Amino acid sequence: MSAPDQAYGGGARQFTAGSQTATAPPPGAQAHGAQAHASAGASAARTAGPRKVRLTLSRVDAWSVAKMGFLISVAIGIAFVVMVAVLWMILDGMGVFTDIDRTIRTVLGESGTSFDLMRYVGFSRVVSLATVIGVIDVFLLTALSTLGAFLYNICSALVGGMQVTLTDD
Repeated sequence: MSAPDQAYGGGARQFTAGSQTATAPPPGAQAHGAQAHASAGASAARTAGPRKVRLTLSRVDAWSVAKMGFLISVAIGIAFVVMVAVLWMILDGMGVFTDIDRTIRTVLGESGTSFDLMRYVGFSRVVSLATVIGVIDVFLLTALSTLGAFLYNICSALVGGMQVTLTDD
């Protein structure tokens, strides 16, 4: 018998679903005589439909929420920077910035002021701004997810948590 089997006793295992408790025979054991028919009927009744388990989510570990929030916000930040860069390249390829620059020069006329739109919305400036927004996003989402975990724990202590019903289809 291996160490994990010894830790679980290797004998009959007890399963708890909500307020019901069922005991299963040890793995590899065969029931004899009347017990075979009774346990076959009980297991047939138990496996006839999907099992339902009601669980209560009473506490969320704030450190694990902070780690997951950080990883998800980093992914969102990277996706945001890539999205902005691709969008800028598509708009530039379509000639949108050239058309806007030409329209602005037409509106300003020959007043002697030189206006260059690309000084304001050049690729490096736009991607730099998107990167700064992405970094701010990482800090804010990580902090907000951790704060949400703390608030959930406080509310859960007052009302008992959130009940979830799980089924296996």
